[in-house]
Amino acid sequence: MKPLRPILALALATFTLAAFAQSDAQKSFTQLKSLAGSWKGKVTMEPPMPNGGSDAILDLNLRVTSRGNALVHEMYEPGKADDPAHFDHPVTMFYLDSDKLYLMHYCDAGNRPRMTARSSDGKTVEFDFVDVTGNLKYGHMAHALFTFIDADHHTED
Repeated sequence: MKPLRPILALALATFTLAAFAQSDAQKSFTQLKSLAGSWKGKVTMEPPMPNGGSDAILDLNLRVTSRGNALVHEMYEPGKADDPAHFDHPVTMFYLDSDKLYLMHYCDAGNRPRMTARSSDGKTVEFDFVDVTGNLKYGHMAHALFTFIDADHHTED
């Protein structure tokens, strides 16, 4: 029976490591959750839109919620009342479903595009369009890219 012990121990160790290994989606979600907090950033519109708010400064708030199962991303215009019925106040939710990381954007244009994350290189988390519901009159978001520069800086495209 002695030769069986090392094999059994190795099998148990392998099973334990596999059980605790994070999927790429889980790693990306953990990385996005590290952005939790308040941010300020300059908006650049591509292509530029007349009266589109290019070069405006926005306040962003990212908050982990639902016992760590969701990340809320909210944008605000500084100096404007927190009145989402009258001012731009889009909300984006990030969440895991099985082995996929999803983004659902609740747009001020009245639509809700859903995207799923690609495999990450550790410096970016990129989302591709899956589907959209709601008002499509003004177009919809079809892609998102988060680039991690350092602990204090990131970009969102």
